[in-house]
Amino acid sequence: MLFLVNLLLGLLFGVGLVVSSMSNPAKVLNFLDVFGNWDPSLAFVMAGAVLVAFTGYRLVLKRDRPVLAGTFHLPTRTDIDRRLVAGAAIFGIGWGLGGFCPGPALTALGLATPGVLVFLPAMFAGIWAARSLPDARLREA
Repeated sequence: MLFLVNLLLGLLFGVGLVVSSMSNPAKVLNFLDVFGNWDPSLAFVMAGAVLVAFTGYRLVLKRDRPVLAGTFHLPTRTDIDRRLVAGAAIFGIGWGLGGFCPGPALTALGLATPGVLVFLPAMFAGIWAARSLPDARLREA
């Protein structure tokens, strides 16, 4: 049952990415090009996502437990460290260069969007590298 719910929610998320053009790297790159051919439409997509997430968290966290799980799994760390800053910078650079972030890139794979066959292997290599790099090594830097 839980698998089916997750599958349906993932499909809904993917449809939302396609409808909002987040899976189109040209649309995303035009949004980031504030001094050129700027397209502000994705700001509305982001504002809508923030509003839905904010409302959803407020409503759901009033419950004692999730509907289909025993406990909530929320992040406990609140500190900002080098690993977080480096990851955010790499994410932003990749998004700016390729026009993809992970969710839309997976959606774009199903749409055969140009560039996704280059972006996804690079993304998975980055995920592997980040998980392989010990935390202690970043703390020393």
